[in-house]
Amino acid sequence: MTDTAADFLDERSFAALRHHSGLQCGRLLRRWTRDPAAMIQALVYPAFTLVMLRIVLGDSITAATGSPSIFGTVPLIVLVGAMFGSVVSAVGLRAERESGLLGRFHTLPVHRFSGLVGRLTAEIVRVIATTVVILVAGFALGFRFTQGPVAAVLFFAVPVVFTVGFATIVTFLATLSTKLPLVEVVSALCTLLMFFNSGFVPVAAYPGWLQPFVAGQPMSLAVDAMRGLSYGGPVLVPFLQTAAWTVGIVAVLMVPVVHGYRRAAETG
Repeated sequence: MTDTAADFLDERSFAALRHHSGLQCGRLLRRWTRDPAAMIQALVYPAFTLVMLRIVLGDSITAATGSPSIFGTVPLIVLVGAMFGSVVSAVGLRAERESGLLGRFHTLPVHRFSGLVGRLTAEIVRVIATTVVILVAGFALGFRFTQGPVAAVLFFAVPVVFTVGFATIVTFLATLSTKLPLVEVVSALCTLLMFFNSGFVPVAAYPGWLQPFVAGQPMSLAVDAMRGLSYGGPVLVPFLQTAAWTVGIVAVLMVPVVHGYRRAAETG
C-alpha cells in the first residue's frame, strides 16, 4: 500500500506522522553532524573516557574481581555516552524553543507528534553511532563478542531501550521550564548513575546498605544485560528489567512530555 497525496494533506494521518517524523529526524541529525561540540560530546568524549579509565585503572579491577573489567566498562561508557548525548539534544530543544523555531513548526500543517517522534528517532540513531565508536575503541583495548553474532546484534538493542527511557526524562525536563538548570540537574543524575552501578565493580563490592540501589538502578541492569551478551551471563532478566524501567518511565511521563512540548511550541 502506498501513501496517497490525500494522506499527506491530512496532517493527522499515520502517513503524515511517518513522513514528517523522518524529516524532523533528518534535520536534527544534520544539525548535530555540523556542530563540533555535539559530535565531541556524543562520540569523542565517551571513547576518550573509556581509554582514560583503562589507563588509570588498568587490570586492578580484573585482578580484584576475577573477570575481565573491559566487559563491564565498555557497556558502562556506552550508556554514559547515551546519557550525555541526550543532554546535548535537550539543550538544543530548549534553544529551538527560545529562538521560536518550535513555534514556527507548530504553525505549519505537520503532524503534532512528529517533532517528538523525530527527535526520539534521531536519539536512537545517535546512540547506535555512539555505540559503534565506543566498540571500536573497546576492541582496541581487548573487548570481544564471545557469544556469537546474534548476541552481538542484540547488544545494540540494550542501549537503544535504555536511551528511550532516559531521553524521555530529559525531554520532560527540557520542556518543564526555561529557568530550570537543565545541564546541572541532568549532569548530577548522570554522575550519580555512572559511579554507582555494576559496570565498575560487582554489586557485592559496594556497602551493604547501598547494594539494593546499585543492583536495581536501570544503568546496572543494562550493563548486566550487555555484559551477558558479550562475555556471558544472565541476559533475559536484566534486559526485561531494563525494558520495564523504560516502559514505566514512558508511561508516567509521556502525557506530560506531549503537553510540555506543545506548550513550548505555543509559547516559544
